[in-house]
Amino acid sequence: RKMGDQMDAAFKTTGSKWLLPVSEYFGFPLDQVNFLACQLFGLAAAFWFRLYLSPSHASPLVRHAVATLLGITFVIFCFGWYSMVMAMGYLTVCQISRVFIFNYGILSTDFSGPLMIVTQKITTLAFQLHDGKTKDRPSLTEYLSYNLNFLSVLVGPCNNYKDYVDFIEGRHIRRRLSQHSGTCNGQNGYDKMPDPSPVSAVCHKLLVCCGCMLFFLIVTRSLPISYNADTDFVSHAPFLTRLTYAFFSIQAARPKFYFAWTLADAINNGAGYGFKGIDENGKPSWDLICNLNIWGIETATSFKTFIDNWNIQTGVWLKTVCYDRAPRYRVELTFILSALWHGVYPGYYFTFITAIPITMAARAIRKNFRHHFLCSRGVKLVYDIITWAATQLAICYTVMPFLLLAVEPTMVYYRSMYFHVHIISILVAFALHQKHKPRDPCAATKTFSSSSSSSSFCSPSSRLSQCQAAHSNNNVKGD
Repeated sequence: RKMGDQMDAAFKTTGSKWLLPVSEYFGFPLDQVNFLACQLFGLAAAFWFRLYLSPSHASPLVRHAVATLLGITFVIFCFGWYSMVMAMGYLTVCQISRVFIFNYGILSTDFSGPLMIVTQKITTLAFQLHDGKTKDRPSLTEYLSYNLNFLSVLVGPCNNYKDYVDFIEGRHIRRRLSQHSGTCNGQNGYDKMPDPSPVSAVCHKLLVCCGCMLFFLIVTRSLPISYNADTDFVSHAPFLTRLTYAFFSIQAARPKFYFAWTLADAINNGAGYGFKGIDENGKPSWDLICNLNIWGIETATSFKTFIDNWNIQTGVWLKTVCYDRAPRYRVELTFILSALWHGVYPGYYFTFITAIPITMAARAIRKNFRHHFLCSRGVKLVYDIITWAATQLAICYTVMPFLLLAVEPTMVYYRSMYFHVHIISILVAFALHQKHKPRDPCAATKTFSSSSSSSSFCSPSSRLSQCQAAHSNNNVKGD
């Protein structure tokens, strides 16, 4: 009966029922079908917006109005009338209603998503005005367009208000080109070139989306997260089997997020937004507001490196509104704010509170031991392999409650793991807290010792360098 209730809930939505036959035919939840339909329509609308409502063809007022109206239409189509409000307080009320009124224990695509993005944008703009980074207060049209534009209203990412206004008013690409490092007396040759086309970047990102969708259909659905808390599996499977399944099921769960964020990035690029500048190879880069770096995630050799490459713009937001402003306990307060922003499911709090001692332990280990492994390329390779495995297992252990959501399955999973990561990280953080060792002098002489362990044991990637520059200052959590 419980399974039947969950299946019924999967095909319910507060938004439009027009695509219910499609949902039932393919066996996908209706809220996700509505979301995907809006995003695909948004991709087409983004190209139309760039080509037929470009700054040379339409005034900023028209562009603001069209972006806002399309965004509101998407929100109402997906979620109905619930989501037309803002700020953290109301967001929390909506998160509570989502959990206890609609569908407890089911990770759904609902109206809380746009509210989370709007909350980020409102607070980002407020702090930019407070800090003097944005001098002019936005008009009502600009304010609504920034918060509700169709490019980012459903899944983000949050972005800089000034960059968005530059995009609407047609200064976005020119300003980025003028900031290129080759500039000399205001001229760098790029100011005379036509605006770079985003078509190549969009096609590349859509190919990534297709790969993620295929992976989801073939692999992810065969490795359900809920099986990690299955009573029979936990009771009869050996510890190493349980650990292995947890690792691969978490790995398999990532492409769903990769798909959503990469498609959102492609939509912004399709409209001509997200141009970062000219990369080191002299090619246009469209990663200004990218929200993830898949290469950096999959090869991360530290907890911090993983987080810095995952949901990048949210990391930037947390750093701006909390980490940089908190007088004390910055890591702890930032993780708690992140949990509150995500919602009220207990699993979110298990995840982010668990991340605190892991972050402290990872920072202490790096500070006390990493310099010993930098005198030999071979030794450093071994260190990178070990830290990669440890990081991926720690991430698996940490984010499992985030996907399990409720207390009962979370505790079943943690008991099956004997709370080993909690125990180890707390002991390590406590033991090494006051211990500081001088760096090995030979470390300074080795050119291969990178400033971040994210270089890992794999070859460098141009995608990594492009995307990491956008969040190189994202020090929300220490290594």
